Amino acid sequence: MVVLPNGEDKSAARWLLCQRVGSAGFYGVASFLITVINKVVLTSHGFPSYQVLALGQMTATVLVLFAAKRLGLLTFPAPERGTFRKIWPLPLIYVGNVMFGLGGTKELSLPMLTVLRRFSILMTMVAEFYILNIRPSMPVQLSVYTMILGAVIAASNDLAFSLEGYVLVLLNDVFTASNGVFMKQKLETAELGKHGLMFYNSLFMLAPGLAVAWLTGDVDRALAFDRWGDPVFTSQFLASCFMGFVLTYSIILCTMFNSALTTTVIGCLKNILVTYLGMLIGGDYIFSWVNFVGINVSVLGSLLYTYVTFRRQAPPVPRPLVAV
Repeated sequence: MVVLPNGEDKSAARWLLCQRVGSAGFYGVASFLITVINKVVLTSHGFPSYQVLALGQMTATVLVLFAAKRLGLLTFPAPERGTFRKIWPLPLIYVGNVMFGLGGTKELSLPMLTVLRRFSILMTMVAEFYILNIRPSMPVQLSVYTMILGAVIAASNDLAFSLEGYVLVLLNDVFTASNGVFMKQKLETAELGKHGLMFYNSLFMLAPGLAVAWLTGDVDRALAFDRWGDPVFTSQFLASCFMGFVLTYSIILCTMFNSALTTTVIGCLKNILVTYLGMLIGGDYIFSWVNFVGINVSVLGSLLYTYVTFRRQAPPVPRPLVAV
């Protein structure tokens, strides 16, 4: 066993680096898959309610974690009087993140959706500085500013502009940044653990989310949808619900082993594939050279951030953040 001069176990450092990279890769794959599936369900099939789809994803998370706990596959604390206080404001942030994200997916082409999502990186960087007292290095800041510059260029010539879509995505950016920072803060307290955070986040927002969907008529529109008998649509709808659980789990792992900013950037980095694939699926992207150049500048910034983040040697092994 090789020991570094500062006493750090080299194999432990490698293992931590593998956890960092592995959790980031897992989140990137999960985020890519759910973005494509959501786009197919909401746009290609024309499912009328992103709110009902969000409720399906929250329900799947609750059911999977409840069943896993009953089978003894994992543990998390039982609900008590102070449980809601321990995770607040995560439930509100979580439901806002899911619903506004799905709304933006429905209203915008995938290339513009992925470019505008990069504003969440700048918001996360600012939130980390003021809430977690984390100051990013200059290379990290430059890569983030490059992504934002590309997003501005692309948006300046978006021929399929949708004001509603832009508002939804920018609100989603605010909730994404808040979710990452507060999730990191809650994980470090180790009170509920990652599974407890997932379970209670979804459980506490099911009733309010259902009430909103019912009052806005989304439940009626979803029930009246004429493709419930189509096995292709049904299987893709259920896949989206299950992937909601997988995505939430991958976000927590990536945030636990890395940082809120890294999680946000990885979510945007996977959009390199989504960006170019989105020009072919969905049928709602309108090509222009200015827009295309802006998209590629933003992609370049994502690649630069990945390089400057993961080329650094892993930090010393921290104390365990959560109970498994």
